[in-house]
Amino acid sequence: MTRKTRQEPAPLLPELARGKLLTVEEAAERLNTTTRFPRRLIAERRITFIHVGRNVRIPEAALEAFIAAGVVEPITLTRRGEAA
Repeated sequence: MTRKTRQEPAPLLPELARGKLLTVEEAAERLNTTTRFPRRLIAERRITFIHVGRNVRIPEAALEAFIAAGVVEPITLTRRGEAA
């Protein structure tokens, strides 16, 4: 007779996945795009997402990180037109 071993607890969520979970529609609204763009990000694995049953949710922190990664700082020019 074999003894049943105790099942390991599920791993804790990564820090990026904590907090509010957004629907694809909510993420698209925040990005000011159609729902196709966040769905493409998910399909291409370019953004963190969570499956909740058949539903897909995007952590708010992951969306903010994605936006922050795309920020491009302006180039400031000096008097002679050289980049600073």
